[in-house]
Amino acid sequence: MTEFYDARETRSLDERQASLTSAVIAQLNHAKANAPAYGKILENTNLAELTSLEDLEALPVTRKSALVELQKLAPPFGGFTAFEKSELAYTFVSPGPIYEPQTHRPDYWRLGRALFAAGIREGDTVHNSFSFHLTPAGAMLTSGCHALGASVIPGGVGQTEQQVASITALKPSGYAGTPSFLKILFEKADEMNADFSSIKNALVSGEAFPPSVRQSLSDRGVNAVQSYATADLGVIAYESSAESGLILDEDVFVEIVKPGTGERLPFGEVGEVLVTTLNPDYPLIRFATGDMSAMMEGISPCGRTNARIKGWMGRADQTAKVKGMFVRPEQMAQLVTRHPEIERARLVIDWQNETDMMTLRYESDSGSEALSNAIEESIRELFKVRGGVELVDANSLPKDGVVIEDIRKYN
Repeated sequence: MTEFYDARETRSLDERQASLTSAVIAQLNHAKANAPAYGKILENTNLAELTSLEDLEALPVTRKSALVELQKLAPPFGGFTAFEKSELAYTFVSPGPIYEPQTHRPDYWRLGRALFAAGIREGDTVHNSFSFHLTPAGAMLTSGCHALGASVIPGGVGQTEQQVASITALKPSGYAGTPSFLKILFEKADEMNADFSSIKNALVSGEAFPPSVRQSLSDRGVNAVQSYATADLGVIAYESSAESGLILDEDVFVEIVKPGTGERLPFGEVGEVLVTTLNPDYPLIRFATGDMSAMMEGISPCGRTNARIKGWMGRADQTAKVKGMFVRPEQMAQLVTRHPEIERARLVIDWQNETDMMTLRYESDSGSEALSNAIEESIRELFKVRGGVELVDANSLPKDGVVIEDIRKYN
């Protein structure tokens, strides 16, 4: 039995970089020519001048949070699709609402690779407990199983006793769903004296996978690994049996940027995940997921050579409400751009004397009173609410990707 899904997983760094560069540039040209939204977004961009992946930093960011309004203006998909209507297989509805397409393209969401890394193989049966109602998670995992030649029990969510009975009778070797629900199913099986020993491998996603839950599943003989996927992009990264970070999918280009911007962060710093997908049907470019992560050094001990991220490390959307006004990371980016003397900044929101208080803590070689006064004026103008400023020592602010820190406690 082969150890890897395909030869692409073990390519050299140079080979992968050259292939990915060519594929991303081709995707940009395809999107500009065939997806109306990108025809407009990229209309003033000379794509012939792009020669490396580093050049993408100059391109606009498409924010997931903006899709609701964009889809209202150009229903149903905001002009981001590049396929004929006859190719549409499903339209899913995620909270927002945000509408996501799936065409008839095999393994459209690319879950096959992640499932393979989880130990699922041709001929296996997988109990799929992701939702099949409106949202795409159930269909995403089903298409990946089918790509591997595995069959699916569409369990969905809820009805734990019925799901336990189905697993006991049909004896699937694999599970797909959230880790917490698999734990619930095992506990219900204990109550019912049901035999769950057939389940050996699991691909979990959709929520945190703490060590305690991983260990509890391992104690029951289940090899469970996690994947990071979204309803828009499909698989972004997945875990292997090495359990050493999440390996990037071969068909995405991932950047880690300062939240609220498209500015790349130094390797290893925590920031927002931007993804450019190579899916020609839905060519999302520099798509801001709103999730936080960081790149990892080296390659996975399992032998897969693609870059790795540390997994989900919180949300980049650090929006807060201060005295009735929303304060957003994008405003922080505007503030720092307006005052280039600021090297690093963090807006701290506290509750003092029964009122909201904002303080901009910043690092700068030019910590003059004039600069502080100018920053205060910019805070009033950009945030529409007053805030103080505090010059702090160089390298004293954490490099954790947080630009707005809400520490309010009301007790």
